[in-house]
Amino acid sequence: MVPGNYRVGIGYDSHRLRPGGPIRLGGVDVPSTVELVGHSDADVLTHAIIDAILGAAALGDIGDHFPPSDETFRNADSLTLLRSAVEIAEATGFKVVNVDATVIAEAPNLGEQKRAMSHRLAEILGVPSGCVSVKASTNEGMGFIGREEGIAVHAVALLAQVGRSENRTEPGEERSG
Repeated sequence: MVPGNYRVGIGYDSHRLRPGGPIRLGGVDVPSTVELVGHSDADVLTHAIIDAILGAAALGDIGDHFPPSDETFRNADSLTLLRSAVEIAEATGFKVVNVDATVIAEAPNLGEQKRAMSHRLAEILGVPSGCVSVKASTNEGMGFIGREEGIAVHAVALLAQVGRSENRTEPGEERSG
């Protein structure tokens, strides 16, 4: 293992479903008779990854940086928000190493679409596609996911410190001034 300062962040997001389609996940439009509801494009996978990245860098969450109360982000492309989150983390001296995410949904079956999502997300994250894992699971018919009322995602991001920002306080340090 290479010595260095690494940070792990966990992200979670969920969105309701309504008739329509397709469902956008990881920047990929998945054919479906339902769609996700949200202020932006409701890409629940990308939103969970954004939270994981921001959390790993101790920079808050998606709502702090892209609040739903701000009309600027209405119908926004979540991949654009992800690119911004990566830039925010990099400005504080952190680079994404890898991301692992699990989409929890009864339908649609993501099959080969997971690979396309991994490739698209890796492109935005600036990492090889082998460093982005997108998995899928069901909720075995339980809860709002089991009733097909929504989709949820859990994501984990590993960041490495590659520089030091003047605006960053390291763990155990006191902020001056």
